[in-house]
Amino acid sequence: MLDEPIHHRLLAILFASPDPVTITQLAAVFTDVPTDQLRTSLEKLAVEFSAIQSAVEIRPMAGGYRMTTRPEHHEVIREYLKTKPSSKLSLAALETLAVIAYRQPVTLPEISEIRGVRGYTTIRNLLEKKLVETRGRKKTVGRPIQYGTTREFLVHFGLNDLSELPTLKELDELLDHPEDPGKAGTQEKAQGDLKFEQAP
Repeated sequence: MLDEPIHHRLLAILFASPDPVTITQLAAVFTDVPTDQLRTSLEKLAVEFSAIQSAVEIRPMAGGYRMTTRPEHHEVIREYLKTKPSSKLSLAALETLAVIAYRQPVTLPEISEIRGVRGYTTIRNLLEKKLVETRGRKKTVGRPIQYGTTREFLVHFGLNDLSELPTLKELDELLDHPEDPGKAGTQEKAQGDLKFEQAP
C-alpha cells in the first residue's frame, strides 16, 4: 500500500492544502508526469488510503480533491469544535444561503420576498465569508444585483458541484421527519463536511 513515491508526495500536498487540489495545480508541480497519469495516481491513492485507515478520506470536491474526515466521525468532531470559538453561520445566513443556492442567480428583493425579511446585512456577511458572489445585474427596473454561490460554498459544504445538493423534495422530507435514521446521510451532506478545523 502507498508503495509508489508519487503517492507520498500527493498525500503530503493534500494534507497541507486548505483547499481542494486540482489536477491543473498538480500538473504545475509534477511537470514530468502526464495529466492522465496524475489523475490515475490520485484516484488510486484515494482508494488505497481509505483501505489502510478509517479516520479520513480523499474525495472529489469543488473540482479538485480534498482530504476530509469520514462522516461517521462528525459527531465527535462537533464536540471537539465546541471547545473552540464559534464561527458558525446564523440561521438567517443559512436561510439566505439556501435561497441563493437553489434560485441563483437571484436578487436581494427576490430573496427578501421568499424569506419575508430584508437581508442586506446577511448578504454582506456571506460576501465577506466568500460563500456568495455577485453575478452582474438583472435586466429589470432598477437593475438589482444578482447573487450566486462560490467555489468556497462547495468547499464549505463538502460538495463537488451544485448537482450534489439535496433536491427540494428531499429537503422537505428531511424537515418533516428529522428523526428518520434513513435521512441521516442527507442531513450530514446538508450540514457540510468537516476537515481538521472549523470551516470559515
